[in-house]
Formats: sequence, C-alpha cells, structure tokens
Amino acid sequence: MQFVIPMKMGIQIQKNLELDSRLRGNDRHDTNTVNEAHPIWQCRERTITFNSGAMLMGILNVTPDSFSDGGRYADKDKAVKRALQMVAEGADIVDVGGESSRPGSLPVDAGVELGRVLPVIEELKSRTDTLISIDTQKSAVAEAALQAGAHIVNDISALESDRRMPEVVRRYKAGVILMHKKGEPRNMQANPRYDAVVTEVSRYLKERINILTLEGIAHEAMAVDPGLGFGKTAEHNVELVAHIKKLGECGRPVVIGLSRKRFLGQITGSAVNERLAASLGALAYCFLNGASVIRVHDVKESHDVFSVLKTILGEEGSNADCRNIA
Repeated sequence: MQFVIPMKMGIQIQKNLELDSRLRGNDRHDTNTVNEAHPIWQCRERTITFNSGAMLMGILNVTPDSFSDGGRYADKDKAVKRALQMVAEGADIVDVGGESSRPGSLPVDAGVELGRVLPVIEELKSRTDTLISIDTQKSAVAEAALQAGAHIVNDISALESDRRMPEVVRRYKAGVILMHKKGEPRNMQANPRYDAVVTEVSRYLKERINILTLEGIAHEAMAVDPGLGFGKTAEHNVELVAHIKKLGECGRPVVIGLSRKRFLGQITGSAVNERLAASLGALAYCFLNGASVIRVHDVKESHDVFSVLKTILGEEGSNADCRNIA
C-alpha cells in the first residue's frame, strides 16, 4: 500500500527537520552538544545511566494482530528465540507485549494477555539477565510479569487506565514508562486535534510525573514517551520528533517508538514492511537529539546505526556501553 504526503505537510517536515548546526559546522565532533546530562533511571535493582547515549529496546509482540508483526511470535518458543536473537544483536531491553494497541484494536481479557506474555517472560528470565519490560495497561498482568522478574512496566495510559497500577509499580519499585495518548486505540486516530502538540504532550507528561510522585512512585523510576501514532496525525508525529529535546524538559529519560510507524509510510510512500530505511533515518535523528531509549523492531540494523554515529562523533565503544547498570 502506498501513501501520499500532502504538500503542506512536506513543507512543514522540511522546516522541522533542518539539520542541527553542529552537523553543518566545524563543531560536528563536539559530543558535549549531543549527549547532554541524562537523568538516571531506576528499574528495581538496576540503576541505568545514559552517559554513552541511547539504549535500544527490542519490540516483542506476542499477539496475533499487532500492526507490524502480529502473529509472527505468538508461539512461545518462537517468541523466546526472537528475544534472545535481539539481545545478541544489541538490544538493551526486551519489551514484551500481549495486547495490540494498533489503531482500531480492541482490548483483550487479562487472562488472555497473561497467557501470552508470562511463559515468555519466565523463560527469558531463566536464560538472560537483559532488562525485561512488560507492555501492558493492566495491573494484574504487570504484577505477574514483575513477579516473574520483569524490571519495567511500559504503560500506554501513563498509569491512568488501571487504578491499581501505581500501587503495583510502587511496591515492586519497577521502572515505568509513562506514555501520552489521546483517546483509546479503537478511536484515537479519529481526527485528533491539538493547539500546540509539543507543549500539550509535555505538559501532560509533567503532570503525570507530579501526580505519581505524590502517590509514592520514585521520581527516578519514571521515563516518558510522547506516544507517536497514539492520537496524533502524521504532522503531529513529525513535530514531536523534530522537537524531542523539548520533551527532555520533563527531567526524565525520553523513550520514543517510531519503528515502522504509519507516518513514516506517509512521508516515504512505503508499506509497513518497507520502512526500515525511514525508521533508521528517524532513529538517527532521535539519537542525536537526546532520546534515551528507542523502541525498534530491527535491532541489528539499529545497533549498526548507533555504532556508526558514535564512531563519527568520536565516542569510544559501541551501543553495549549504554548498559551502565549497577
């Protein structure tokens, strides 16, 4: 399927994605302008720093209907094999999800979701010490995953969907990703509107941080995600990516997921399985502009981009140096 990008949007993209001056001038090797001080991220017993740049979060959808790879890893053995492959390719975190949140999708029962994710997490925990994230809005699923050894709760509702979720995250001292979305997956792409999308998303995330801090969740446990594609048009997504540094003003690590997203297809005219180059281009921009964690399907290729960028910028080591965990 091909997508056509409107002329007006193309002009806006050109304005938003002008190259940073450090990449045009003689100071392009000044790594201090690229890797500003990042906050730590406390995920249970793990303390993560980002002194060497962004981390890679490998996406593992154990669902029959996710937008990109639905059904491909629904079998436990295939899912575990893929997770271990991602770790070998350079993933710092494996994000396991058992409920699709693609536009138009419907919720699934907690028991169904647990049946999909728990066997995979239990097997992974016995075979790797890599960070494991559970992608869920349900406290029952999050708690079972944390009991099985997961370190992070990745909640697209920013802990608003389930009243018990803040208590579960607090009790297990889990790391948590707070994502912005407008509407629910079944209706979120029905003409979303913002007066100033970057300002509104940033304000919401700051509010959630403040509320959850008052509820007892450690400030250092929280990370934020602008929620590309979750109640946003292509123009909104581009603006959020172009101003990713603004999201850093929340004072927490910024997680971003743009791998194979529809807005990349609208820019390039590429179908979902043809968006690797577009995804890597956007990933490079986010790496250079302060993203802390980037969610990807294609770990090997993304790791290669990280390695090349770090070499050009004069940093030592590869993406593995981002695993500064004590």
